[in-house]
Amino acid sequence: MASRQFATFEVAEQLFGVEVHTVQEVLSYNEYTPVPLAPPAVGGLFNLRGQVIAAVDLRVQLGLARKALQGPVMNVILRGDGEPVSLVVDKIGEVVDLDDDTFESPPDTLSGPTRELVVGTFKLDGRLMLALDVNQAVDTYRATI
Repeated sequence: MASRQFATFEVAEQLFGVEVHTVQEVLSYNEYTPVPLAPPAVGGLFNLRGQVIAAVDLRVQLGLARKALQGPVMNVILRGDGEPVSLVVDKIGEVVDLDDDTFESPPDTLSGPTRELVVGTFKLDGRLMLALDVNQAVDTYRATI
């Protein structure tokens, strides 16, 4: 039975996950530079050991209100097709091993922007984890076109 590891995190009390191999690191950061004229989901930029990282607010990508980037904010730094990009999330979870045979398609009740970002679900101890499409989650132009 094949399995995959997922790094989990929460946004608006909903559990999400991305495959561990797409994660560069997880960190708390508190100094963001605003980006004038950027898409609404771009919360700002920050410097990570000499590399400029764009912080994408996952709340905005999900159609929710923007998260205030004040004080320590949790970031999941993802390795995308190009440069690393950060997803701003509410709370960091744990790494979980999940069997491929427990993967299910997104439920019919899932709608709106969330449905576009989710590739499937896994049931975990009474909770549903939504598996994110990393490329869609960091695509800040998706919602503006």
